[in-house]
Amino acid sequence: MRGVRRVGFTILELMIVVMIIGALSAVALPIFANYQLKAKTAEGKTNIGAIRLVEEAYYSEFEVYLPVAPEPATIPGKQSGLFDGPGSDFASLGFDPEGQVFFSYGVAVSGDKVGYTIDAGADLDANGIVQFWGYAKPDGSAARVDGAVGCLSAGLSLLQAGPCDPTRGSSVF
Repeated sequence: MRGVRRVGFTILELMIVVMIIGALSAVALPIFANYQLKAKTAEGKTNIGAIRLVEEAYYSEFEVYLPVAPEPATIPGKQSGLFDGPGSDFASLGFDPEGQVFFSYGVAVSGDKVGYTIDAGADLDANGIVQFWGYAKPDGSAARVDGAVGCLSAGLSLLQAGPCDPTRGSSVF
């Protein structure tokens, strides 16, 4: 009688496969996490644009811009926070994003109510450094107002959404 031939993988072959999968995971997971953070940052920029549109619509009707207290009131961390559109000042503008948000949003208005800064702040990676994004429209005397959430408007490009300034706004992603 002949010997039985065993079919299968040796433990060495299985360990090599596990090592290859581990190496690929070590490279892929940080890249994936970075893409997630970039997508969350896009939320802030998109909502700033939407708030700008509703502020301009409000201005066309009432000839003043409406200041809006930050919502959510505290800047969310790694986890998203509930945006209480109907219970906030944003209800007067008609802005209410669906679901939860990763940024806190606010609008600061100049004294003559014809200039404003929309800003958004988030600590997406929970490292204690808040990234601020904003949009500034100067008032009648070409002066700017700092944002309600924490954006310093002096660092913003006028009439263009972007990071508030190199030390407080640029994304690390």
